[in-house]
Amino acid sequence: MNQLIRVLMIASVLAIASVARPASADTISIGGVSRSFIAQLPDTKPAPLVIVLHGNTQTGADITTRTAWPAVARRERFGVVFPDGLNRAWADLRLATKRAGRAPPKGTDDVAFIVKLIEKYIADGSADPKRIYVTGISNGGAMALTLVCARADLFAAAASVIIDLTDESAAACHPSRPVPLLMMNGTADPLIPYQGGRGASRFAVEDFWSTEKTLAFWRRANGCEARDGAATDLEDRDRADQSTVTKIASRCPPGRDVVLYRVNGGGHRMPGSIADTRFPRVVNALLGPQNRDIDGAETIWAFFKNFP
Repeated sequence: MNQLIRVLMIASVLAIASVARPASADTISIGGVSRSFIAQLPDTKPAPLVIVLHGNTQTGADITTRTAWPAVARRERFGVVFPDGLNRAWADLRLATKRAGRAPPKGTDDVAFIVKLIEKYIADGSADPKRIYVTGISNGGAMALTLVCARADLFAAAASVIIDLTDESAAACHPSRPVPLLMMNGTADPLIPYQGGRGASRFAVEDFWSTEKTLAFWRRANGCEARDGAATDLEDRDRADQSTVTKIASRCPPGRDVVLYRVNGGGHRMPGSIADTRFPRVVNALLGPQNRDIDGAETIWAFFKNFP
């Protein structure tokens, strides 16, 4: 486990900063524990607010420099907050014994942390309470789903990237209402296997659901039909990235959309228009290839802004 943490941190260090300057850093107290985050807010108030949750071994600052979220937020004039997980991890619904990498301290309540952040920005007029969104990558994606399970009432839409459910997380998930959901998973992910079970990486853990089973769970939760809607093969804009993208829609009631972006040949990385590393061979070997046909932040925001 310690070796996995070192490997993931090395992969994080190899990534490059490129798309935006860091926004203002701040802290908030949760049960007597100081929790840190970075916020980038527009001048317009109230504005939509997107909570972006980092992956295991990462920080919020990593996401500000390795994804297009800050640039998209500035252009589209919405607020974006990048919270930090304790010990660089999130307390999602999975069992502690079925996690790879770091774990948060025992008793960590990350739902309370994110809820308090949202309440803070609604109270000061920065955030529109009808346009609150949450997304995350890997462990952060699991936390985004946990928030939908626990506080669906707060979110207009959600998105998970490179993560699937487990028996335990699904059994503990009881959304109070349907929430539009976008999923984005790679078929060659060595840590979160698209077909379920245990990934090909020696650092992977067992018992993940397949992406198709996870998709079916959210279709049921949102009152959608079980069968796929339209499947669209997106343009292969970068033929050198070893992957393509298929968008799979669902047959859902209005305002309850469930969409899967299947990254064919994609690894344990969020698609991006800018390479997330200066050393692609090393990171590709550890996590699989990064798709560059779409940009994760752009795609997720295009979905979010349809709701409510």
